[in-house]
This record gives sequence, structure tokens and C-alpha cells, in this order.
Amino acid sequence: MLQPNQLTPTGRHGSRSPHRGRRWLSRSLTAVSAAGLLTLTLFAPGSAEARGAPDSFADLADRLKPAVVNISTTQVIAAGERGPEMPQFPPGSPFREFFEEFFNRQQAPNRPRRATSLGSGFIIDPSGIVVTNNHVIADAEEITVVLQDDTNLKATILGRDPKTDLAVLKVESDQPLPYVEFGDSDATRVGDWVIAIGNPFGLGGTVTAGIVSARARDINAGPYDDFIQTDASINRGNSGGPMFNLDGRVIGVNTAIFSPSGGSVGIGFAIPANLAKSVIDQLKDYGRTRRGWLGVRIQAVTEEIAESLGLNSEQGALVASVAESGPAAKAQIRPGDVILRFDSKLVDEMRRLPRIVAETPIGKEVPVVVWRDEREVELKVSVGELEEVESAAVETEGESETGKIESLGMGLATLSSELRERFELGEDVQGVVVTDVDDASEAASKGVRPGDVIVEVGQEEVRSPADVETRVRNAQKAGRKSVLVLLERAGELRFVAIRIGES
Repeated sequence: MLQPNQLTPTGRHGSRSPHRGRRWLSRSLTAVSAAGLLTLTLFAPGSAEARGAPDSFADLADRLKPAVVNISTTQVIAAGERGPEMPQFPPGSPFREFFEEFFNRQQAPNRPRRATSLGSGFIIDPSGIVVTNNHVIADAEEITVVLQDDTNLKATILGRDPKTDLAVLKVESDQPLPYVEFGDSDATRVGDWVIAIGNPFGLGGTVTAGIVSARARDINAGPYDDFIQTDASINRGNSGGPMFNLDGRVIGVNTAIFSPSGGSVGIGFAIPANLAKSVIDQLKDYGRTRRGWLGVRIQAVTEEIAESLGLNSEQGALVASVAESGPAAKAQIRPGDVILRFDSKLVDEMRRLPRIVAETPIGKEVPVVVWRDEREVELKVSVGELEEVESAAVETEGESETGKIESLGMGLATLSSELRERFELGEDVQGVVVTDVDDASEAASKGVRPGDVIVEVGQEEVRSPADVETRVRNAQKAGRKSVLVLLERAGELRFVAIRIGES
């Protein structure tokens, strides 16, 4: 059974999600597809202009239901492995006894068995192009699309994208299939009406209504999170179903719910249509996504980091590291730069940059405005194609030296063979190693710990404790209350703004 305190994919019961949610959300964010059940969701946020509540959703539901499909997948579960999890039902539910018997048979030990999972989808082309969630069809050996009239059509996968949790299927039919079209999700406003049509928990033919509760939600499900939140009832089995506005246009693809109990509590999430459309087009045309790539690791700009860099506000994306020979490196973007605008689009917060870059055509040369040395600098970058391989720079080692920086509350030392062995640091790691951190110091509160390596202070490289002390004094002379430190830990780089204490 899916536990309420797990983050799980919305279409594959019994599988754990590869993503870990935010601390406040991860314990209750639950997938909404049901194993052994078939469902779909339909929403209808109103258009950009305010509308009153309709007298009925019946005409809209009748028009849209034929294009909404159920997706059944089967896979072989090896002996000893757990099969799909049983959905939760309210106490006394007439369905509990039936499903307990069914799932107990599914869990029979010591022999391979075939497990069935069900989710939702929708047809976007009369030739048989179907959209659903990636997790609905992940690991499936057979995929069957079930139409409203119970016609079963075998489906093949045209392409899938785990990063946005989208997949595109193809079915063959002797006649054109009913279909729906995408709308403009950016025009959708909080408070717009939505309806949901599906068969949550296998009940079938269920219509629910609600409103758009919030926009641009980041639930830490992937690098391009920009979810639409709704209070329209979504339950397990609704994964991959469409969210409609009152014009009957798809403005979202249902993906997850926040649920302490496993059922709907009025907090559901859908991938916005404007994000989904470009991914779906690429999956149809290429069988994979072709995203833009900049070649940087970034982090958020905090108030202290902004102050240490002379920025007036917490905006942009701070570059923590740059991939060797990547587009950013070729454009002379460097660690410590804050990217404020990319291709003339404002980067008002860190998480906007990955989506902006991903949606930029590959090979396009675009202007990039960065904050460097307390002023804006405009550069030109030619966008590459996203690759999973990341590279690291290799430098040389300096001489041994130790020291204590009282104003930062840290003991430091230059790297030596003994320290590399003690802290398990590779030969390519360069900088000043932290050997001790005062428990009551600002550095300790920011998570700095022995074994961390200081690569830069004040955006200048350091190789000895004396270098660090010099950079701190320069920051104090410049009237800075904090100093920006670039740390390396286990191969990962991150900036930390540390307030300068009394020496």
C-alpha cells in the first residue's frame, strides 16, 4: 500500500519516486495513478477574463470525455519482489474487501507474476497521438490505451522525458480519433474554474470541479518545476490526465497530489501546458528532448550573498562552477557571476534560469547579463545541447601552512598529502582546507565543517590561510559585513556568505 508519508510517482504504485521533495512536502506528496485502477483528470480554469460559475459542467464534460483515455500497463514482477501497492479506502468502504483479495493474490511469493497498473492520458491528434505521465508507463512491457467506448488499442512509446514526467504514445485506429487541443496556461489565473473527469480508485466516470489555487509551484519533483495547483479533486489513477479550462483547452497535465492520507485533500499539481507543449513536440519529432545547455552549476542568491556582492536585491542565479569547454566557459562566464538576464528574459530567481535555458533553441547566440565586480556586464553565449556528463577542472597543489581566522571562526590549512588522506580529498582538489570550526560561529551555522575546502574568498582564489585572511581584511576595509566564500565538498561547489565577526 502506498504510505501517505512518501513521495511517489503518480502512476506506478509500488515504485519509489527518484525525486525527493522539499522537507515540508516530501512526507505527504503522493502520486495520483492507481495500480490496478484506471483514472483521468479534467480541469477547467477559466479564461484570462473573469467568469461566473457555470450553471452546469455537463455540456463541457460530454464534449471532452471521448478524448480522455485510460492507460493500462503490465510488467513481470520477479519472484520475491513486491508488486503494486493497494490504494487506500475510507473505513467501511465496499471496495476494500475486493481490492484486498486482488492485491493479496498479486503479492503471492516465490514466483514471477504479471502486475497491472493504470493511469490516464489524452489524445492530441486524430491520428492517435496520446499524452500521459512518464511514470505511468515507466518499466511497462505492454501498454494498452482504453477509449471511452471500451475499445482497447495497443500503444507504442514515441518518447518520454523523466525530467518533466511526460511521455508521448502512439496508437493505431481504423478511423480518426477524438482529440483535444492545448490552451495558453500562462493566461490562466488563480481563481479560474477547473473540472476533472476520470475514474479515481476505479469508480469510473467521475466529474469534479474546482479552481486554480496557485501558480508556479516548485515541489522539487524535477529541475523544471512550475506546477499549477488546484483544489479540484484528484486521486490515484488520475496521473497523466488533462486539466481543462472552461473553453475546453488543455492547460495542464495532472501529475501529483499532496496527501497525508493517500486520498485527495484539495491540493493537486499539474504540469502547465506551455511547458508541456515544447517537450511533447520534441518527443514526437525526435523521440527525445533537445534542451538548451549553458554548462553551469547555480545556486540561489540570499540576502547575505547579495550584500557581499553589492547587489541591491536577492535576484538572479549565482554561478557556483562552470563546465570546462562548455558554452558558459566559452562565453567567459565564471564562478561568482550572478546571471541577471538570459536572452533578454529576467532571471528574478535561481530556478527560472534552467527552464529559460532549456527552452532556448540549440545553437542560438543570446545575450547574457551578469553581475560582476559590482556592475552589470553583457556577454554573448551560443547555447549548446544539454548533456548529462559534467567535467571538473584540475589544478596544482601548493605548500603546507596552518592558521586560525578568528573573524570567521575557522581553523585552516593549505593542502598536504596528510590532509588529503585524512579528509579523503582527491589530487585535483585545490584551495585551503577547513580543519576546525567553532561551534558558535557563523560558519558553523551555515554548515561549514572540517574537510571542506575553501576555493575562493571574495571571488578571488586562495591557496593559504594568509590568502583567506587578506581577502577578509579587504572586505572589511570595503565596508562589507560578510564575505563570500566558495566551498568544495565531495566534488560539489557552493557559495556561502559568512558574516565577519570580531577578530
